[in-house]
Amino acid sequence: MEPVIVPFAEFKKLDIRVAKVLSVENHPNADKLYVLKINVGDGERQIVAGLRPYYTAEQLLGRAIVVVVNLEPAKPRGVESQGMLLAAQDGPNVLLLQPDREAAAGARVL
Repeated sequence: MEPVIVPFAEFKKLDIRVAKVLSVENHPNADKLYVLKINVGDGERQIVAGLRPYYTAEQLLGRAIVVVVNLEPAKPRGVESQGMLLAAQDGPNVLLLQPDREAAAGARVL
């Protein structure tokens, strides 16, 4: 797949922040999804993420993650998601993007 070129002005519209995972629950209607409550610095949000095949709830709880917070809300399988966490796929593995050292919830990705 050929990459899509995005003007820098469009990229700058994304609000990407470090968030802290406060709670992790299994999605009530999907085997591969979690419902996460996260702190994004100026409050809490709920996101839905397809991480159950790759991470246990215990591995996610308390972890710093990177999230796009200004996406239009979505309702995967009926549960509202107010952002999207960022991860990389390396073959069969999914790897969370995270800061390489301690960062406050709400720290902006530049």
